[in-house]
Amino acid sequence: MHALHMTASSGEVLLESGIFRDVGTILARHFPRSRAAVITDDHVAPLYLSPLLETLSLAGIPASAHVFPAGESAKSLACLTELYGFLQENRMTRTDPVIALGGGVIGDLTGLAAATWLRGVPLVQVPTTLLAQVDASLGGKTAVDFQGVKNLIGTFYQPSLVFCDPCMLRTLSPAQWRNGLGEVVKYACIGDPDLFTLLEEAAPRGREGLMKRIDTLLLRCIEQKIRVVEQDVRDTGIRMILNFGHTLAHALEACQNFEGLSHGEAVSIGMDRTTRLSEARGLTEKGTWARLHQLLTSLCLETELPPIPSSALLSAMQMDKKHTGRVLHLIILERIGACRILDTSPSFFFDPAD
Repeated sequence: MHALHMTASSGEVLLESGIFRDVGTILARHFPRSRAAVITDDHVAPLYLSPLLETLSLAGIPASAHVFPAGESAKSLACLTELYGFLQENRMTRTDPVIALGGGVIGDLTGLAAATWLRGVPLVQVPTTLLAQVDASLGGKTAVDFQGVKNLIGTFYQPSLVFCDPCMLRTLSPAQWRNGLGEVVKYACIGDPDLFTLLEEAAPRGREGLMKRIDTLLLRCIEQKIRVVEQDVRDTGIRMILNFGHTLAHALEACQNFEGLSHGEAVSIGMDRTTRLSEARGLTEKGTWARLHQLLTSLCLETELPPIPSSALLSAMQMDKKHTGRVLHLIILERIGACRILDTSPSFFFDPAD
């Protein structure tokens, strides 16, 4: 088992195939004489809710569960209020862990509830998707969407424990698998050229080829996320590099009311277009975009902008959290494995000369 300590917080990431079976035993050691609240969605519940409740019961931890409809719509103030009601109904105390069982949406919603209920209760992440295991469950970002803007209301709140079980990824749909691959490619681009090469080698063998290397893929992504977060817990400096591809991605998602492209697909388009334009402007080493585009294509990820008016995308980018005053803090690649923050404007993506 890989136990990665998040020294910027009190948390710990546990990465091991089959560790899902041991969640109850491990929680009993960390939170003796406690009860638990499990939050999940109606896609994950049929697969993993009963086994999780069973491992908690066997460890002597009473637990209650609340199931939300799957999808981005659960990241709302209405669902957050519903979750507060559930926690109150079950009389959750400051020593009782709240468990997020699911992907990034459930993790973000549950994290914000845990951060604010009784001014903070223990948060445990049990990510069930590739996206959540490499990114969303780590680093302490919690949020809900507001008035069509992604992650506008939130806070930083580190999980006490994160259980990453690669075996759980075998139940992912092809769409959810691709959703996570966008973030994996991001990590390779911004800081791990060896991971990029590994992806290039495994991609032609499809999902099974990648699953044969999944422990390495997860470990390298998680280690990089923790390393960056430890330097900038509150996302005011170097942590911004984790948003490579996300400026355009969040605008695409917002313009489609979070019902079109998945997050990973949007990030893939964002990375591809950002790198093509930065290379054309002489800001990125020649050949970088071609190599990135080839990898994204071989992983069956999206690279083409959907038919959305430029004016709508520009407006959405004005609400981006990385946009301060008239300056957009855009992440660009210098080359594969190295990136930097470029202060520019949203018009970077829509230069008339392009």
